[in-house]
Amino acid sequence: MTNKEKALALINTFATGDTGKAESLLAEGYIQHNLAYGTGRVAFVNSVAWLASAPVKTTVKNIRAFEDGDKVFLQTVYNFAGAGDQVAFDIFRIDENGLIAEHWDNLAAKAELNPSGHTQIDGANMLKDLDKTEENRRLVKNFLHDVLQGKAPEKTPSYFNGDVYIQHNTGIADGLSGLGNALAALAEKDIRMVYDTVHQVLAQGNFVLAVSEGTFGGVPTSYYDLWRIENGKIVEHWDVMETIASEDTWANRNGKF
Repeated sequence: MTNKEKALALINTFATGDTGKAESLLAEGYIQHNLAYGTGRVAFVNSVAWLASAPVKTTVKNIRAFEDGDKVFLQTVYNFAGAGDQVAFDIFRIDENGLIAEHWDNLAAKAELNPSGHTQIDGANMLKDLDKTEENRRLVKNFLHDVLQGKAPEKTPSYFNGDVYIQHNTGIADGLSGLGNALAALAEKDIRMVYDTVHQVLAQGNFVLAVSEGTFGGVPTSYYDLWRIENGKIVEHWDVMETIASEDTWANRNGKF
């Protein structure tokens, strides 16, 4: 199995209830960064068993899947035991023994169409430009620094092809103009979207996922942003923002990042 196949097989155990499969894919010291769950292989397997016993079957629908070295990053829609659809980004690290050893994620409830009529998951999904992976990773790293971290905001137009920008954020319209209007509306309400630290930038071909930490309206927030790059410009964006839970509620001590 490829690393991507292993990650997809693992998340599918939530739907199948196959605890044996989950156990076979996981390293014993599996490190969990979802703060609502315990860490370790046994904790994950117990979660699979619990979902299998629930009266409403869990569903798993993977939308996009990519590999970057020893990591796999996925965009998936889950419905855990009938609790409602959630859009998620998952990152899995595979160790030197070929076992899944670490996991990070962000989840948010599936929302209605955004101002431009897009969902959180539709849009392009064709993987290409594998020879441009590192070039596209550098582009996004620079964009994060210059624009989202506010180090050189005057460079913003250089990252886009005019107003061509397909937006899947639930509250923002298409185009660089749509992003500007949304940020201006937030500013009028004295709400700031702050990116303090970039923890991971994963890439494969024309898709790049960034994991960042900051605040939204002063509340500690985890940002997962997926961008599609075309001809050296950012042309499409998906994201999941998640409030970072208060430390006194954490089910493990590994931290969100």
